[in-house]
Amino acid sequence: MQADLTGHLLLTCRRLFIRDHEVQVHIGAHDFEKETTQRVIFNVELFVPYEASTSDQDRLGDVVDYDFVRHVIAQRVQQGHIELQETLCDDVVGILMAHPQVRAVKLSTNKPDVYPDCAGVGVEVFRMKGIEK
Repeated sequence: MQADLTGHLLLTCRRLFIRDHEVQVHIGAHDFEKETTQRVIFNVELFVPYEASTSDQDRLGDVVDYDFVRHVIAQRVQQGHIELQETLCDDVVGILMAHPQVRAVKLSTNKPDVYPDCAGVGVEVFRMKGIEK
């Protein structure tokens, strides 16, 4: 059933995305992580129905604006220290999903500076309206 709904999104929605949005975040469960900010890289995809993401008049106000995504991320990060990437992802996705025109969200976070022997550690979430967590 979820595969059918995902296919429906791909056929009926425009996919808006922000790639590699780098933000300094107070995040981490370890004591050494609580002393400073860390780079977190966000990748976000919003699935918005064509009728809600098309402007006959070529006006920004007729569509979901990318600034909305950046604002949601900034607003959540400014609330203070976050222990887990899972919490950060769930909080941001919840706010993005509350937008009436957004049907689904795929969001990942990546902390690229945690371990010297890998490119990063991260979490990815995909949520659709009509599908319970």
